[in-house]
Amino acid sequence: MTHYARRERRQLADLFLAVGPDAPTLCTGWTTRDLAAHLVVRERRPDAVTTRLIPPLAGHADRVRQALAARPYAEVVAMVRNPPRWSLLSNPLTDELFNGLEFFIHHEDVRRGRPGWEPRALDPGQNAALWRGVTFTARLGLRRLHIPVLVRAPGLGEVTVGGDPPRATLTGAPGELALFVSGRQRAARVEVDGPPEAAERLRTAALGM
Repeated sequence: MTHYARRERRQLADLFLAVGPDAPTLCTGWTTRDLAAHLVVRERRPDAVTTRLIPPLAGHADRVRQALAARPYAEVVAMVRNPPRWSLLSNPLTDELFNGLEFFIHHEDVRRGRPGWEPRALDPGQNAALWRGVTFTARLGLRRLHIPVLVRAPGLGEVTVGGDPPRATLTGAPGELALFVSGRQRAARVEVDGPPEAAERLRTAALGM
């Protein structure tokens, strides 16, 4: 059994403590304190997660996250590091499925929130796992653009989103593609090929699920 999700979680928790609660992240308007609180809400407060999908109740999720963010930072990070066993998202049987891509992206949100970062060298198994996630999230992230796009990870595969033939191509390592299609285009080292209008739209669109 692979443990990439567990490793990303541990490394992210270590990084949270190393950079402190006020470090910038790739999540617009969020510091590390806010991001840590978000991860705790995601796993421990299903009421807040579900109400985010209901516009009149969306403020509840923000209030819950803000209340958590106001708690001692080390305590919040400890909850990120040690998820509850009762949560479906952190159950050992589903951990890799729900958290492998999620924690990789948020780990990079902190790493790339400051200057001087470089992409990490990932082992082949983690690249393959991330690529499997990308083939799913790319469809969700790109579907609203109505631009046929070929997403390609050299050596691992490719997937076409939005019809055939593609009008644009995204090429990169799985982790870089994961960041791109989740809305972190500016921080993702991905080659974008295609007509200028389509390429620019891909680079600047509000992507993500």
